[in-house]
Amino acid sequence: MVQYKVIDNIAWVTLNRPDKQNALNYDMFRQLAHSIKQIKSNRQLRAAVIQGEGLHFCSGLDVQSVTKHPSQIFKLLFKLLPGNQNLVQKVVLGWRTLPVPVYAILQGNCLGGGLHIALGADFRIAHPNTQVAIMESRWGLCPDMGTSIVLPSYVKQDHALAMALSAERIPAVQALEFGLISKIDQNPLAYVKQHIDSLSCHSPDALAAIKQLYNRAYQPVTRQLLWRETWYQIKLLCSKNTRIAMKNGVKNNEKQPYFERAKWK
Repeated sequence: MVQYKVIDNIAWVTLNRPDKQNALNYDMFRQLAHSIKQIKSNRQLRAAVIQGEGLHFCSGLDVQSVTKHPSQIFKLLFKLLPGNQNLVQKVVLGWRTLPVPVYAILQGNCLGGGLHIALGADFRIAHPNTQVAIMESRWGLCPDMGTSIVLPSYVKQDHALAMALSAERIPAVQALEFGLISKIDQNPLAYVKQHIDSLSCHSPDALAAIKQLYNRAYQPVTRQLLWRETWYQIKLLCSKNTRIAMKNGVKNNEKQPYFERAKWK
């Protein structure tokens, strides 16, 4: 479901579940984390590319698949220490640790977990038909994939908050204006290949040093923030209102009223 290939010293990581718009199940999270490890250990690589097979990059979490197996939710969120990265955070923040430039090629739906994974890339090149959304609030949940660390360097707080609260899709042009994507191009694949070629004349050590330096400057990892993401998600998963939101989020279901808000701090 996640294909990993190396061609001409470029790692190609492909979400390959086109019949489900490349929706993420548990196995895909594991395979993405493994791909990141493979890239990190290969010192011959000059770049990495994340892409989706078919018409869409990724429609987000396959909620039905994951909720059928409650143990998978535990495995996705589990961490040995509060400030460590769990599996869902690794498949976003892991791209930031790689010593090569990482590109995400986007088209069609780039929603929820798909957008979070794309935000982990250094450059996000989108086809004009791309739509993006932060979807968690639709299901009564909060974003918990590490992008609370990444987003502040891309997006103004009011834009990020509005997207996360509403769960509404926005088109590529607006996503570019917000800073969620790097460039819109009719042929994102050709653009990425050309951009990688343009960097081939530079020392791979210099590129690695520059990337690590700028990542530390723009996105300092805060262990407390990683823990708070996970803790809020666990608290929401135990909430009566989340169970209502899950039902309300399904199209054509009769909308149910929510209970009084819990205490948050």
